[in-house]
Amino acid sequence: MLFEKYWERCGVAAAFGAAGTSAAFAQQVRAHQAALERLTTPQALADVVVQWQFRVPELGEGGACSLFGQLAAEPYDLTRILGGESQQEREQNRQLVATATAVTTYYQRNSRSHWFGIYQARANTAGEPVLVKLAYFGAESRAEFPLTEAFAQGSNNSAVGLSGRGRVINDVAAFVAEGGGYYTCDPKVKAEACLPLFNEAGSVVGILDSEAFDTGFFSGDELALVVAVAAHLSGNGPLASGWTARR
Repeated sequence: MLFEKYWERCGVAAAFGAAGTSAAFAQQVRAHQAALERLTTPQALADVVVQWQFRVPELGEGGACSLFGQLAAEPYDLTRILGGESQQEREQNRQLVATATAVTTYYQRNSRSHWFGIYQARANTAGEPVLVKLAYFGAESRAEFPLTEAFAQGSNNSAVGLSGRGRVINDVAAFVAEGGGYYTCDPKVKAEACLPLFNEAGSVVGILDSEAFDTGFFSGDELALVVAVAAHLSGNGPLASGWTARR
């Protein structure tokens, strides 16, 4: 998706004012988008190693809070939620996860962020709407975030997934002190950028989430990079296919 179109839709433009509309900022975003385009061609994705399983933390009472550092005995298996009985469906799933993996690798190489993940909106095996983590780097974290109004009261991921309005929080402690609901996965996190991913029609098809251990992290180059990734993943790419998009 073009930067200008994404920036208008994502809901964070007003918070950054002129910084988000400057020619230099737009140029930075477009440069990252061009690099990401080269990394996610069918030929490039054919060489990407895909991880279908990953470790996840045990969840606390009611599933509302991860027990940080205490891992579940069984890894999370993406193939269960992605499904795919036909060869074509399996190939589509591989392209989806390979795209998320390639983009995550690019982000890790170009950012000082301490955690990053890409999520797609889907129905889980129980038929419930969730955000499912496709690829990430950093500490282990939960694999699914419920897309419900109740869970969204304390989760940026779920709130952004439901509303389509991004959140860039450069001081988590101040955000919580002012009454903001916050899902704590790693207590060292001091800044977070959670941005929606759209299809061409403007429906939310997923989110990305980036976290850092430094306040004031998401500005300048770091803001340009995370916006470029969100814009690249938006549109008619793999994340927009195979499910009924939420508004």
